[in-house]
Amino acid sequence: MPSALVRALSERSRLPVVDETNIDAFLAPGASEPDNAVLFFTGDPGQRPEADDVAVVLPELLQFFRGRLRGGVVSRSAEDKLKSRFNVVVMPSLVVTRRDQPIGVLGKIRDWSEYVEKVAAWLAPDAPVMVPSGGPKVEITHAGREIVR
Repeated sequence: MPSALVRALSERSRLPVVDETNIDAFLAPGASEPDNAVLFFTGDPGQRPEADDVAVVLPELLQFFRGRLRGGVVSRSAEDKLKSRFNVVVMPSLVVTRRDQPIGVLGKIRDWSEYVEKVAAWLAPDAPVMVPSGGPKVEITHAGREIVR
């Protein structure tokens, strides 16, 4: 369940809620829509209160890049299923895509200038898409239990 602020963002800004059943349709732009989109992975609001801060930034970001960027909120129930596809490691995160390919991920809350700088670079037509991580970077074994990070 998203926080009240994230729900209000979705409703007020008319951002669609996407999940594993409609994500591909959302990422395929309509005739008059830009190729680029930003997906908001909120995380659990009880554990990730900074999601509310990102929820305040997102409409401003969409306004700043009006006509060049569409937005959607990833359903809480779909986040675990979709985060590896979009290279999301921390929550909350904003993922910028070109059609169905992730171009960049900004985790946690950032300074406004960083959002503008990074998103502008990722919206460039020649910006490279992200390569999937390919698995865990570090394996730690502790007390007979393996922890993968």
